[in-house]
Amino acid sequence: MYTNILEKLNALGTNTDAVSPGKSFAENWKSLTFSNYLYDQEWDVYGIDQFYENNRDLYSSDKEVFYTNLLEHYFSNHEQFYGQDFYKDWLFTPFKEDSKDFGELEGFVEENEIRETVQGTEMEFICIFYSYGYPDHYFVCLTDPDQNNPTVYGTDHESYFEEIENKRNLETFLDKYMTKEEFQKVVKEYLEGKFGK
Repeated sequence: MYTNILEKLNALGTNTDAVSPGKSFAENWKSLTFSNYLYDQEWDVYGIDQFYENNRDLYSSDKEVFYTNLLEHYFSNHEQFYGQDFYKDWLFTPFKEDSKDFGELEGFVEENEIRETVQGTEMEFICIFYSYGYPDHYFVCLTDPDQNNPTVYGTDHESYFEEIENKRNLETFLDKYMTKEEFQKVVKEYLEGKFGK
């Protein structure tokens, strides 16, 4: 993976210490450790009103602690729906004989149809993120010509691989996610606009 990608991943709270130039993209991706969920730049402040209501007194008395608690809550491992994206690292090999996924897309989409959009010698994938939005799965082709900065593709469970969208290369794709500082800025602007400073 390119240095710029590693730097972006680190800024998003990812440990990249196990990444190595001698590994494939999939091996490197599986070696990442995400310490938190990711929120994209178009995130719609899900749950912030409720968090504010539950912590109104703290917001009035100590905003610094309020925002520290808010970040700990939103960037922790929880089951609440806040529109976040989740790191994934599972392989999907629907055209590889003897794989657990072989034939899973049969009757829905043909390999040659996927090849119209996806670059790579074999149509074998790794899911890199899952989201509650549309599309809800993001994949990279394991044989993408650029293993240091592969193209990311989006597809949704409603039309799994029947509709595939090119989301550009990984470096550009990662720009869609906010750092904790960017997240806090969005929330702060929202709360100050709604409830005052």
